[in-house]
Amino acid sequence: MTSVWGIHNDALTTELIEGNFISIGWDEVGDISKIGPDRTALKAALAGAYPEAKRGSIPVQAGILRRFAFDIQVGDVVVAPYRPDRTINIGIATGPYQFLAGAPSHRHHRPVEWKRLGVPRPVFTQAALYEIGSAMTVFGIRNHPAEFLAVLRAEGDPEAAVNAAVQNTPPAEAEEAVDEPRVKRVNQYTRDFILEQLKAPNLTHQEFEEFTAVLLRSLGYQARVTPFSQDGGVDVVAHRDPLGVEPPLIKVQCKHHTGTISSPEVSQLEGTRAAGELAVFVTLGNYSKDAKSIERQKQGLRLLDGEAVVDLFLSGYAALPTEWRLRIPLTPLLVVNDGADD
Repeated sequence: MTSVWGIHNDALTTELIEGNFISIGWDEVGDISKIGPDRTALKAALAGAYPEAKRGSIPVQAGILRRFAFDIQVGDVVVAPYRPDRTINIGIATGPYQFLAGAPSHRHHRPVEWKRLGVPRPVFTQAALYEIGSAMTVFGIRNHPAEFLAVLRAEGDPEAAVNAAVQNTPPAEAEEAVDEPRVKRVNQYTRDFILEQLKAPNLTHQEFEEFTAVLLRSLGYQARVTPFSQDGGVDVVAHRDPLGVEPPLIKVQCKHHTGTISSPEVSQLEGTRAAGELAVFVTLGNYSKDAKSIERQKQGLRLLDGEAVVDLFLSGYAALPTEWRLRIPLTPLLVVNDGADD
């Protein structure tokens, strides 16, 4: 039976995709295959390699090493949250554990064939996102594997595949959490909650346009929605001066979905720009490589994905109208720092 595994890697970024692998640290332990899967032996190796480590952390780390080197099997599915753009990559383990002694860091490797790259987080349910927010480096996904398998196998809309998987999967009994709600996990949970509230059916497309205008106003712009269905691809216009007569005019196009925006859609917005005007594309999903290439080539064009929308929402939250703060309620909170045990 195929298992689904989650893995976090904050040390490496594009190397994982370009090299088709996953990796973990603990380099000083050496080749795990020579130690074997015995937990006692793994704990002894960790204690010897890291004598200053807290005793309580050693068993947890030993479990991570065992899972990575021995429990993950060829053909198993790997779910890897991707830190640079906060999307999710999904692949299949294609080979056994390897120890690359010559690598500068993260010498413990597993080869992976990446099947789905850059999947927006809003595609998945909040419960599934919370599960892969585990503070552990390597962990089994046992409560919501069907969602990630559905995206892996989807030929069309990944969100539709997830919705179908959720409807066809009986509720699972949640396992007891093995990690604590530290800063990173609480922060990511909040960001996922915001995106979830902005998705359909929570908002219509017209409401998303209104939200975009409100968001721009909270950041100090004057903004208004253009007449619906008569916008010619421009949904919101914004400017800095109160009268809206001083340049530059900012033309905004909104796409209220979590899919991938292609280059033709970006080119359509770019085609509406007159000399001296700026353009912004806003979506809850992400953009194709070709679309991002247009942004790099065109001065005055900005592409905002779901994560960028959340960044702007959080930075301007205090200035939002009461209606929107009630619709997406947040409150300041003091949370245990991630480095509290260091």
